[in-house]
Amino acid sequence: MEHIVFLTGRLAEQSLFRVLEGIAPVSAASPFTWEVREIGLQVAGLMTADMIRRRVALPLTEGTSRMIVPGRCRGDLDALTEHYGVKVERGPEEVKDLPQFFGREARHVDLSRYETEIFAEIVDAPRLDLDGIAARARDYASQGADVIDIGCLPETPFPHLEDAVAMLKEQGYRVSVDSMLDDELLRGARAGADYLMSLNIDTLWIADEAACTPILVPREPRDTASLDAAIDVMRKRNRPFLADPILDPIPFGLAASIARYVSLRERHADIAIMMGVGNVTELTEADTSGINAVLLGMAAELRVSAVLTTSVSLHARRAVREADVARRVMHAARETQTLPKGISSDLSALHAKRPFPYSADEIDALAAAVRDPNFRVQVSAEGIHVYNRDGHRLETDPFALYPQLQLEADGGHAFYMGVQLARAEIAWQLGKRFDQDQPLDWGCEVDRPQEDLTAWHAPGSTMKKR
Repeated sequence: MEHIVFLTGRLAEQSLFRVLEGIAPVSAASPFTWEVREIGLQVAGLMTADMIRRRVALPLTEGTSRMIVPGRCRGDLDALTEHYGVKVERGPEEVKDLPQFFGREARHVDLSRYETEIFAEIVDAPRLDLDGIAARARDYASQGADVIDIGCLPETPFPHLEDAVAMLKEQGYRVSVDSMLDDELLRGARAGADYLMSLNIDTLWIADEAACTPILVPREPRDTASLDAAIDVMRKRNRPFLADPILDPIPFGLAASIARYVSLRERHADIAIMMGVGNVTELTEADTSGINAVLLGMAAELRVSAVLTTSVSLHARRAVREADVARRVMHAARETQTLPKGISSDLSALHAKRPFPYSADEIDALAAAVRDPNFRVQVSAEGIHVYNRDGHRLETDPFALYPQLQLEADGGHAFYMGVQLARAEIAWQLGKRFDQDQPLDWGCEVDRPQEDLTAWHAPGSTMKKR
């Protein structure tokens, strides 16, 4: 049985004891044995690797297998691992999240794997110069796109189509050309495109002009017979292809089009299928993270080989990233035969599964132990809590809190508290997790900045003085 050392500060010490007793009570049936070391800090979030090295003496308790430090602890944990001779790792930021932390350890889910590729369409490529096309391709690839789709526009000249295909190929991308015109598809094919989008039974001759993989579509969405005919032709030619029965927007046949995908898979158990999701994400005024979760869930069930997504409307500007997260989560759920819960929270942008880890009574107990003038800000289901040695304040409106803080003569601190209270109000209203001095977690909807751990310093890092 492994023995784990948990490091903490004074304020969180008792809470840590209670949580660990719940996870691993002292008994022969416990998953691990543990000890808690309070290293002389009031706030665990101020802990750094250098402090740990100075304050936690060697040797550790005999049999120790690892040391877990608070989630906000900054510094080089690999160096600490070498120093102590046991694995040193960050735990969750909140003590109350330790049960979930150990649950995730017990159920490791591999999110590096996926089955569905992402075609990301540059819908206005004819209106962009080569630099603009290259920039869009870099953006989509950074969000997870596997293939860059060059979208052509009706009645819009595209004299640099060949140059665009050649440039993207030189930069290492797989390239698709998407057009309603036979001439543009031919030009793209001869320029070296990997895929042509889209061909039907009447235009299959274009696929003979170059070694491209065609995406096959019906003459019109409900004409499944023409799609089957195109599939049969390509199979007889022993040529690779993807088949797309077309996903229609709401309320113009979405349900019926989903049924077409199910039917296609039933008729052709082994073909590669493409699903164009942009008709739903772009044309539905709703948060696209949830839409992508459902659509990529269907894709996982039907073993769809690729999705075509767009990022035109501002509300769909993270559609590629969402599709990347969703395909990994849904693939993992399918492969492990579990519900897509507890795998990743990156698609839960607006609401947190456990938004308020501490009750108002628990926060009140923490506040009663504070003996310094530093403000702490926490959020419970009851509202926004601000406390220090001078009292514990609870309101749902930051404007009601602010006059109680007496910061009129301290502009810098007033600004700081304004930012914290604004974040806290958003978290309380939406049901999101709030951690003082940390940005709100919007999942995959925003890029997470890479933290500069070498620039981290403890003073003033998790609380500000009055």
